[in-house]
Amino acid sequence: MTTLTIRLSEEDKELFKRVSEDKKKVLSDWARETLLESIEEEYDKQIIDDYLLNKNNMKFYTSEEVKEELGL
Repeated sequence: MTTLTIRLSEEDKELFKRVSEDKKKVLSDWARETLLESIEEEYDKQIIDDYLLNKNNMKFYTSEEVKEELGL
């Protein structure tokens, strides 16, 4: 595992420390999980936005239609 260093104000550091303690997690675990969740949410939002932009151009198939198309 590698180490990442970030610069924080003393105020932010104390806030992060309090929040991680409230969550009963060490600061590094809480920060990593929070960053990963943020990235996942951003990715999910992009997928939804892409779907909404293209939903009128999409066609959905039943399993029977797929089997027929594939000759199964």
